[in-house]
Amino acid sequence: MTASLAPQLVLRNIGKSFASGTVALDEVKLSVRQGDFLSLLGPSGCGKSTALRIIAGLSSPTSGHLDWPGGELARAEIGFVFQEPTLLPWASVFDNVWMPLRLRGVSRSEAAGEIGEALERVHLTGFEKAVPRELSGGMKMRVSIARALVTRPKMLLLDEPFAALDEITRFKLNADILELWRDRGFTAIFVTHSVFESVFLSNRIAVMAARPGRIFREMTVDAPYPRTDAFRTSPDYAEICRDVSHTLARAMGEENAGRESTVGLH
Repeated sequence: MTASLAPQLVLRNIGKSFASGTVALDEVKLSVRQGDFLSLLGPSGCGKSTALRIIAGLSSPTSGHLDWPGGELARAEIGFVFQEPTLLPWASVFDNVWMPLRLRGVSRSEAAGEIGEALERVHLTGFEKAVPRELSGGMKMRVSIARALVTRPKMLLLDEPFAALDEITRFKLNADILELWRDRGFTAIFVTHSVFESVFLSNRIAVMAARPGRIFREMTVDAPYPRTDAFRTSPDYAEICRDVSHTLARAMGEENAGRESTVGLH
């Protein structure tokens, strides 16, 4: 799919400080277009997850604001996939996916068709009655993705959902999430600390620096979709990864320089 040129969401000078005095985000400026697959790439502690939670409405900024040019999305129109699957351990796969619809008052029977389609899209048909302890890590994450998609969100936020998975499973889920993104047409904002994952998935990457968290550089991934395993081994992929990796190194170098200069003041 192709992203619209019109912004769907604009982060205007977003800042976030905690009671401990930690400044997680400072003057974050970022535009997200309808249909983007945008990765927030950066080291641990740079505020990626904090920014995602602010977009989701799970946290409020200390300064700045979110601007929704086409109209603010309701909480129900935003899906969230967390780092951990966060499944109800006693509930079946079917009932875990049903949960967001159940909270809206949709009965189990009324939701059955939508749940069945969501499970089919993440390749879990036949596992409706299984409980989480019977599933692999990758399958649990598929359930989490199905649960986020069952409400047909206009925006899907993903907070390093594949970080704990083995490489083979991770590659497969990367391909699956891109297929879902192309077919469903939602906007995706994906948090990762993997250069390779960000390049494979995204049409845009926002490289972040930490202390305080901010956008260091925005980059375009000029490679066509669909992206297959052949893209991972192509010269174009290698070149883009090198460019993004060098940018991330510069962002982290600026962070280290900032720390050293602060130390020198004491």
